[in-house]
Amino acid sequence: MSSSRTQSSSSSVWQLQYMKLRFFTRIRSLLKSKTSSRKRNHQSSPEISRAQHDSENVVAPLEIISKPPEDQNEEVVLQKTVKKLHFGSLEEKEKAAIEIEKLAREDKNTRKLMTELGVLQVLVSMVGSDIAGQQIAAVRALIQLSHGSNTNKALMANAGVCSKLPKNVEVLDQSTRHGIAELLLSLSSLTNAQLPVASSLILPFLINTMNSDSTDMKCKEICLATINNLCFVLENIAPLVTNGAVQTLISLMLVKDLAEKALASLGQLVVTQMGKKAIEECLTVPKSLIEILTWEDKPKCQEYSAYILMVLAHQSWSQREKMAKAGIVPVLLEVTLLGSPLVQKRAVKLLQWFKDERNVRMGPHSGPQTSRVSSGMGSPMSPRSGEEGKKMMKNLVKQSLYKNMEMITRRGNVNMENEACRLKSLIISTSSKSLTY
Repeated sequence: MSSSRTQSSSSSVWQLQYMKLRFFTRIRSLLKSKTSSRKRNHQSSPEISRAQHDSENVVAPLEIISKPPEDQNEEVVLQKTVKKLHFGSLEEKEKAAIEIEKLAREDKNTRKLMTELGVLQVLVSMVGSDIAGQQIAAVRALIQLSHGSNTNKALMANAGVCSKLPKNVEVLDQSTRHGIAELLLSLSSLTNAQLPVASSLILPFLINTMNSDSTDMKCKEICLATINNLCFVLENIAPLVTNGAVQTLISLMLVKDLAEKALASLGQLVVTQMGKKAIEECLTVPKSLIEILTWEDKPKCQEYSAYILMVLAHQSWSQREKMAKAGIVPVLLEVTLLGSPLVQKRAVKLLQWFKDERNVRMGPHSGPQTSRVSSGMGSPMSPRSGEEGKKMMKNLVKQSLYKNMEMITRRGNVNMENEACRLKSLIISTSSKSLTY
């Protein structure tokens, strides 16, 4: 029994020594290749004059004397930093992560070199640390290493960074929340490159962060941008719905600073069967969407809201009835007069669906293809409320026409007054001129 233990301990020591040997050999070879390339570049430019060379020789000793001993060249700093990150104590690892962030921010080639030295796996393991300083240092270093490199992002995802996220958001400070949210936003861009991202692992953190009252607006915006990236992939719709993303997005769309991003994600979810059903089951829908249609200072939000309402009303008599009870028709009439061209188009199409016309034909790009459908198969109004709806529509159209006529008349009167004043001034100026004989 004792012999087996000694054998296992000796084998572990041998593995550790072997790993260290391979690590230092790899660093040495990489640094040698880097220095040799610099020498070649230096030898390929012999245009320096003799005078410049002599002046450099004169100044060099002064620089060496004035240079402090702690200032070391890039290779030595990188070698020591990577060594501390792999084999140092907790404090040394934290300092090494901070140094890696600085080095990665300065040079793209340094980011590639550090990735080859295996720093990503160590930094990913530090993300799950209970020490706040070590955690945020690792997160910021990973953010810098992920910039402009889908390869590094994929390596982080494969190393399990999504499974290292903290479970309780409330214990994190704002800087840590902001850093993790920014890292997840960077990783979520892999969906555009058709690379897998474990959405089921990162969604709980994103949803809890957005639902937290202590999270600032900037962090919530970053989380919404991440959700929007995840919505582009059809396989992510089910995790989004099951994790409560729809309810969170609907609550955030009433905040004007966050409404546009939240509505953009809902616009992608509503075109799927599962997402549409989840939106229809929310108690504040469609009332909240109708309220957003009245935001004249947010035309983009009006366009998103009208689009979502169109999809919800598509061949759904129950949804159109809920919209009519919530007072959508007067709002749509107002939008057709004052909204942007796109929202005007969508509002006109929605108004057509609320008419009691059995034989109406709707375009394939914006509504259902119906011809002589019965009242139970998606007609705009039920037979009982058909006459009342028709009268209401006539009254609203008359009111709208009266307002338009008043506006046109007012403009015409102003133009006539301007022309009269202009003609009067012209007559006075011409009659005041004296003729010479």
